[in-house]
Amino acid sequence: MNINHFYELSQLSVGTHFYWTINNYQIHGQVLMTSWFVILIITLLTFLSNFTLKRIPLSNSTQNLTEYITEFIVDLAKTQVGIHDYSSWVSFLGTIFLFIFISNWSGALLPWKLIELPSGELAAPTNDINTTVALALLTSFSYFYAGIKKKGLSYFNRYVQPAAFLLPINVLEDFTKPLSLSFRLFGNILADELVVAVLLSLVPLFVPVPLMLLGLFTSAIQALVFSTLAGAYIGESVEDHH
Repeated sequence: MNINHFYELSQLSVGTHFYWTINNYQIHGQVLMTSWFVILIITLLTFLSNFTLKRIPLSNSTQNLTEYITEFIVDLAKTQVGIHDYSSWVSFLGTIFLFIFISNWSGALLPWKLIELPSGELAAPTNDINTTVALALLTSFSYFYAGIKKKGLSYFNRYVQPAAFLLPINVLEDFTKPLSLSFRLFGNILADELVVAVLLSLVPLFVPVPLMLLGLFTSAIQALVFSTLAGAYIGESVEDHH
């Protein structure tokens, strides 16, 4: 099997997409547009909250909001990664959490589908399987990097612990982690947007509102679950086995 066959197997597409062609490669243009929008929101929130810092921020200020989010992410990293190694991973876990959280909420709150494209339609970035797979692979690379950086090649001893015959199972576990992370997030966000879209087309007034509110809650939970599991995997890779 040559490299072209591997490339064909790697192509996974759900739904109709608005493609951009760059150097004979096709990329999902609508995912990049909504991802840039999410990144812009995070950048603006960061800039506005840090533009005029105060020692005691006002209770309704953006600085107070970002300090609360920062404390939440620090507590999450400290709990999942461990008290000795968490500080190096606060930025990563915070970025993952904020990107997924704002992406999910943008899909639940913004009428993306009202914006017409030549093909396909706009939706939350996490509504695309390629985005969730990319986030899951970043998490996988991160916990491998964390373990190897701290333990060196002895990190791979974990695959034969507590017994050597568990090697296939331990290797398989590392392959299933990104799969479960990506498909859990993708499936939940896709299902939520589909249910709301169908109900809006059938009963366009007040009936879908409770489901939209439930979607906001589940979207926040999915961001928390993903970042919590990412922190737990990193913490597992850096913990000392005796």
